[in-house]
Amino acid sequence: MSDGPRAAPVADGAPPVYRSGFVALAGRPNVGKSTLLNHLLGTKVAITAPVPQTTRTVLRGILHRPGAQVVFIDTPGLHRPRHQLGAFMVEGARRALRDADVVAWVVDASMPLTEEDRTVAAALRSVRAPVVLAVNKVDRPGADPGRAEAEARTLVPLAAAYRLSAVTGEGVEAFLQGLIAHLPEGPAYYPEEMLTDQPEQFLVRELIREQVIHHTREEVPHAVAVEIEEFAERADGTLYVRATIHVERPSQKKILIGRGGAMLRAIGTAARREVEALLGRRCYLDLWVTVTPDWREKPALIRSFYPE
Repeated sequence: MSDGPRAAPVADGAPPVYRSGFVALAGRPNVGKSTLLNHLLGTKVAITAPVPQTTRTVLRGILHRPGAQVVFIDTPGLHRPRHQLGAFMVEGARRALRDADVVAWVVDASMPLTEEDRTVAAALRSVRAPVVLAVNKVDRPGADPGRAEAEARTLVPLAAAYRLSAVTGEGVEAFLQGLIAHLPEGPAYYPEEMLTDQPEQFLVRELIREQVIHHTREEVPHAVAVEIEEFAERADGTLYVRATIHVERPSQKKILIGRGGAMLRAIGTAARREVEALLGRRCYLDLWVTVTPDWREKPALIRSFYPE
């Protein structure tokens, strides 16, 4: 089910209407915001993982369509923070909501709304922008998008609602057209060849962290930060990247390195493939691991790892 405005027809002789603006993807952790962004853009700009709070900073992805430019803002999941890093993430998400022209609230059709969804809803009730509901994961067994939409409508006034799957693409085009219809008229913000305004170093850093998440378990993914120490092109055209992986405890460092360095090599190999696929050139990753105790509680370190 969907509702919302449709673009008005253009009168004969009138210039075509061009719409542009910022759409914040909001929701609790792990509802599929980053997967949805990657599907919309047709390429990978946001890392994804089954671990909650994978997205730590606001990331912008730019979609170009005839007659429209949509600047998507992928936000960290709104949650009750348990450390300074969490507070930093939540503040970034709230700032994105305040600045957006449209907010897309992503919920999970495969389960009832949770307390974290209600925390998101409380934040959305105070935003000035129209809120469009995206009921995601309709492809999951047992999904009940009608229940999710009905619950959401009791919590937040909605400008429109769409049911979709970020994995299969079902319903995504209708959702996109609905978002565009809510954007203001105006010129493009970015040139047509731009897919994201994030620098290459940011993307490489996140791809390394993504592979740490995929290769480790329990507390290690949450305690990891990646810092790019050197980023340079060699004479043969190979990109040389020296990166330090920060963890909080010696036991986490031991896990990351693995027996005889096997785990770190596996992470590096997988990350290198992702970097080369994204940038289209050969890359040499030089990975190091260091213990930085309690870095998630130190605002200065957080800002140095995640500059805004």
